[in-house]
Amino acid sequence: MSTLAHTMMTAARSTDSGLAGPGELDRYPYSDSPGTERLGIPAWENADQELGRVGRRSAGNRGRGLHGQLVQQLGQMIVSGDLGADRPLVPEEIGQRFEVSRTVVRESLRVLEAKGLVSARPNVGTRVRPVSDWNLLDPDIIEWRAFGPQRDDQRRELSELRWTIEPLAARLAAGHGREEVQQRIGDMVEIMGHALAQGDSLTFSRADAEFHSLLIQVAGNRMLEHLSGIVSAALQVSGGPVTGCDRPTEASLVHHGRIADALAAADGAAAETAMRQLLTVHPEVERVVPAPREH
Repeated sequence: MSTLAHTMMTAARSTDSGLAGPGELDRYPYSDSPGTERLGIPAWENADQELGRVGRRSAGNRGRGLHGQLVQQLGQMIVSGDLGADRPLVPEEIGQRFEVSRTVVRESLRVLEAKGLVSARPNVGTRVRPVSDWNLLDPDIIEWRAFGPQRDDQRRELSELRWTIEPLAARLAAGHGREEVQQRIGDMVEIMGHALAQGDSLTFSRADAEFHSLLIQVAGNRMLEHLSGIVSAALQVSGGPVTGCDRPTEASLVHHGRIADALAAADGAAAETAMRQLLTVHPEVERVVPAPREH
């Protein structure tokens, strides 16, 4: 079975974030400039005592080493509200608290800046940005929100987005003749079936993730394909009975099989209907996003 690295593609990035461009962070002062109003020292007491423990709570931990772990720690603290909007982040203080080098701090803040979580300005320093500036389609931010105080809102919003993206993708995918990809989608259903029979939830979830990623890729719409990271992130963080992909079940397998059959038959309407059935296995979903009328 192929790896699922390609399903973790980064979701759409904000192009008008007002953030510093590449390399600009290096030119900004890392400590508060003289005369700059201090809003208080960040409260680090809620942070993990050891940086090495950071990220193990996270499903992805996409970074590597101390740099990746610090990104996880600071990102989680910002998203959870432990570090509120406009809070100054002084690299020297961060380095001392987490016992990491200036380079590690600088690179970590650059990653958080690209996600819209912080901004660096001359004579101002680095500060936490308000939620309205965050790149909420970034897979890391999706994950941090899903395991923080905003978990219910995040999972509901992901479910709503999937209702918008995947039924359309299923309809479009049925009209394209990329047989090798459609065959691969069928293979994922077969793998899911074997995994379900063996009680192997990890293999089931990996095949499930690749199934949905391949379906969006075969739809032939590059903008939809760019959003496939949202679906992948949604599958990883779903923790409640919201969609048929939450856990391995016979019903989930049946719906995936129907989608694959509809794709093979080039039946766009059937593929869309089957996808809606897969995404609607809980009454709360229908109340949030009602299914369209059949014409």
